[in-house]
Parts: sequence; structure tokens; C-alpha cells
Amino acid sequence: MPMDSRAIRIINGLQSGFPLLERPFAVAGEPLELSEESLIDGLAELSATGLITRFGPFYHAERLGGGLTLAALRVPVSDFEWVTEVVNAQPEVAHNYAREHAFNMWFVVATEKREEIPAVLERIQALTSLEVFNLPKIEEYRLGFQVQLDEHGGIDTTPLFDDPVEEDERCTPDELDRALIAATQGGLPLVPEPYHRVGGDIGVTVDTVVARFQAMLRRGWIRRVGLACNHHRLGLQGNGMSVWDVPDDKLCVVGNTLSELDFVTHCYARPRHPPEWPYNLFVMVHGPNRTAVMDKIRILERIIGKRQRGHLVLHSTRILKKTGLRIKAPGVTDGCSV
Repeated sequence: MPMDSRAIRIINGLQSGFPLLERPFAVAGEPLELSEESLIDGLAELSATGLITRFGPFYHAERLGGGLTLAALRVPVSDFEWVTEVVNAQPEVAHNYAREHAFNMWFVVATEKREEIPAVLERIQALTSLEVFNLPKIEEYRLGFQVQLDEHGGIDTTPLFDDPVEEDERCTPDELDRALIAATQGGLPLVPEPYHRVGGDIGVTVDTVVARFQAMLRRGWIRRVGLACNHHRLGLQGNGMSVWDVPDDKLCVVGNTLSELDFVTHCYARPRHPPEWPYNLFVMVHGPNRTAVMDKIRILERIIGKRQRGHLVLHSTRILKKTGLRIKAPGVTDGCSV
């Protein structure tokens, strides 16, 4: 999709690091050579055209004390649409993708509490009469990437790691934190003073909102504040989830090695489900098309070499759902400590 200079500058410049200030769009627009009004209008246009999927804080479910898992279903082709409706209707399902394989539906479940995951999977299994394969993360080697567009809107991926967590606090969100998360989990309002608007919605001051966001960033509860691109709409039509059967004693070395490659966007260790699923290493790569993805997979093959006993590539065919963690807002009052 052709894009003007403003759209390219916004996408390149606002995928992370959005400021926590009273008028953040005015400050964020300066290095992009955009006025406050132009930046807000540009973000609204990108959202309306589907080139970005949301703008605001991205919450880390696990550091918030929540649960997160990847699950898979083998759905008969004739049942795929109604099963999709059932799975997507579950509020805990954050992402859902159709992939080319016997396991053809892959979804992420995010819950407020870790112990809620089994009940959600059991509910989906009961509603669909299909066995759910639970593949929770054992180890995270890499997560995250951003796109960079050239002046013509051409696309490539570059590394994007979460900012380091400054505090190692064993604390959990209080009622005010939960209210703030609930108010912003769908994104920030596109107005000159978004933190004022959020504070007004939940009955607290802008200073409280900013202080709470700062604390959440320190604790790693927020991964980043910025925009999320629709990578398919921007030109990354290829999406390959490569899965590898790596001996357990070599898994850590292989995972860390692959995580250093700039085209690897996600790299996790997950449990096997033998005999149907012998794979324990999941590596995501993207590209403008399937050929580009497979070129990158061949690089992975050469690097891993004989340290694997087999692998598959599951190509994504459709994004069925893409939201994020959703929590319910409690009643709150101002004055809680950060």
C-alpha cells in the first residue's frame, strides 16, 4: 500500500519509546518534524487504514502475575469457521492464526492469573470437542521486532528487544494499577493530553497516571509504549513458524545462537507432545513472501546442522484474531502509592 512521508516517519519512529509527559505527541513529533496535530492525525489515519493495529502500552502478562500459553488444535476443514468463532469468542484468547499443517489453528491464551490457564483450555476443548495441545513457554530466547520502511515504503525487519527491567520487585498490581491497565489495554486515546484523558476516566490525576506507567516500565509490566504494525498490510506477507526437535542438552545453546540472528523475531523452548509433536524449539521468521521466509529457514538449517533431529515450517495463512491481555477494571480511588 503506497504511503506518504508522514506515515513512514510515524511507523519508523513510534514503535517504542513514546514519552510519558503531559503533552507527549508534541514532544514525540519534534524529531519526526511533525506538529502535535499532524502526528495525532497521522496515527488516526494509520489505524483507520489498518496499517497499525494499536497504539499505547504493551503489557507483559507474565510479569503482571498472569498466565500465557500457546495452544494448538487440529480442526477439520469443514468445521474451521465455526471453531474459529468459538475460540475467538473467548476473551482470554489474545492471538489466533491459521497455519498450514494438521495442527492448523494456533492461538495464544492470556489470563490474569497463571492458574486460570487450564480452565480456559478445558472450556475450549469442551466447546469444540477437539483436543487442545498446550505448549507453554519453557524458556524465552528472543521476543520482538520492529519494521523499518525506506522512503518508498519498502520494508525490512530489525531487532527490537525489550528494555531492561530496572527493578526486581516481587509485587503484584493493586486496584489502581488494574484500573489503569484496563483503561489502556486497548490503546491510548489520540488526543493532545492522553494521560489526562485516561486519568479522568478512572478518577485520578495525570501525575498519578504518569508515575504508575513509569513504575510499570521499571518492573517490566509494560514491554514498551508505542505502535504495533500490521506486518501483513505493510508487506510482510510471509510468516513461518519453524519448529525443531533439538536434543535437550543442546537446546539452550541452539536457542541462544539463533536468537542472535537479526531476522529471528521470536525464539522459545516449548514442551514436546510425543508422538504427535516431537518439537521443542519454536523460531519465527517473517519476509515479504514465502520464498524469502524459506531462504531464512535454510540459514537456520545450516547453523543448527546436526544438532536437530527434524523440523517443520508452519506457514501462516490467516490472522484470525489479534488483541492482547484483557482484564476487568475494579473500582478505584486516587491516592494509592506507586
